[in-house]
Amino acid sequence: MAEAGWNRPALRGRALEIYDAVRALPIISPHGHCDPNWFAGNEAFSDPAELLIIPDHYVFRMLYSQGVPLETIGIGVAREDRDPRAIFRLFAQHWHLFLGTPSRQWLDYTFANIFGIEQALATESADDIFDQIADRLSSDDFRPRALFDSFNLEVLATTDGALDDLAAHRAIRDADWPGRVIPTFRPDSVLNPAHARFEVDVPAMGVLCNVDIGTFDGYLEALRRRRHWFLDAGATATDHDVSVLTTEWLDRPELERLYRAALANEISASDAVRFHGHMLVEMAQMSIEDGLVMQIHVGSTRSTNRLLLERFGTDMGADIPKRVDWVSGLDGLLNRVGNNPELSLIAFTLDEAAYARELAPMAGHWPALRLGPPWWFHDSLNGIRRYFDQVVETAGYRNLTGFNDDTRAFLSIPARHDLWRRGVSLHLAEQIDRGVMDAGDAHHLAAVLSRDLALDAYRLKER
Repeated sequence: MAEAGWNRPALRGRALEIYDAVRALPIISPHGHCDPNWFAGNEAFSDPAELLIIPDHYVFRMLYSQGVPLETIGIGVAREDRDPRAIFRLFAQHWHLFLGTPSRQWLDYTFANIFGIEQALATESADDIFDQIADRLSSDDFRPRALFDSFNLEVLATTDGALDDLAAHRAIRDADWPGRVIPTFRPDSVLNPAHARFEVDVPAMGVLCNVDIGTFDGYLEALRRRRHWFLDAGATATDHDVSVLTTEWLDRPELERLYRAALANEISASDAVRFHGHMLVEMAQMSIEDGLVMQIHVGSTRSTNRLLLERFGTDMGADIPKRVDWVSGLDGLLNRVGNNPELSLIAFTLDEAAYARELAPMAGHWPALRLGPPWWFHDSLNGIRRYFDQVVETAGYRNLTGFNDDTRAFLSIPARHDLWRRGVSLHLAEQIDRGVMDAGDAHHLAAVLSRDLALDAYRLKER
């Protein structure tokens, strides 16, 4: 489909030389949302629509914006009631909507480089392309483990709830397969009283850990035990979704009061924010103790389309970037533990204006803080260019974390990393042309940004 476009060098001169040196490096995917059960069971993926369209919020949000009902592409419809071919046809009819978007670039890459499709996607070719993809998905070469190997993945981290039994990860480790798939501890439902499952999941955590969570000390002990459960399964990081960024260290009487109110589901919205802010500091302190890297994702207003939330639930493409005050928001955490280089705190934002204004200068100062790559809406060629332009002069390169794809769409991983490496190559070639660095430094940094920084930032070499 897009094979000629992807094989024809889109980069020229120095940028192409840099890219050619890093394009085949192993892929480090230290943060994402792939399902570990894919690799535990190693069953064939079901069909092209289920794999490429239905789970991809980048795809269905664009279709919805143009009046395509989500039910018509299988969302909210039982699998047995879906018509995968009809869904793929509908997608092909609207393929032109994705011109200029990173989704189009990722999917072009996937069709051409993974499935080997030479036709252009269109209404007339939809059935033929659907059949080609379905045929390949039925072969052993397209089972999850085989794809993992063919993608040259060195490590893939999933994101797993605080109460997950990690059975899939144990099955992967016990399998006769060398692929490295590791969990990430996502404790939102047991840290944030505003989370819908807090009052259910905290007692459940106590049962799992055989700890009395009726006291705050018991609650902390249960959290430590869950962290070690993940560590023993190979985890190197935690991940925190923060809707309101504030961190502060509360005194014990106030903390006990808020904890009792949270357990009873009687805590106010403002107090829930304060409690969560304290618990983020507790998580940072635990990270110093056990070595888990701490990721914090901030800057999204969730589920802004209430109709879709009521009809389909969360993650329906209606999450929108918002402004964030990082200096005030991280003040309590950084002034308690931010001077300790044993803490590795990686910050992600959807507020691009914060890169140059706050985050890059902060990452360029605090020993504990590193800056994550362009996230979500900004994971694009132009987003990568803007990112480097805004952060390098104040944070440098070594306070960055390389790249992670943060994706649920497994087949898009090679495309996303390839796009990052192209963006890195363009940036470094421009740095040479401007006299900022020489070619030797640029080639070294290309490998650092493509692979080495992620290994280091996520402490993947240590375990």
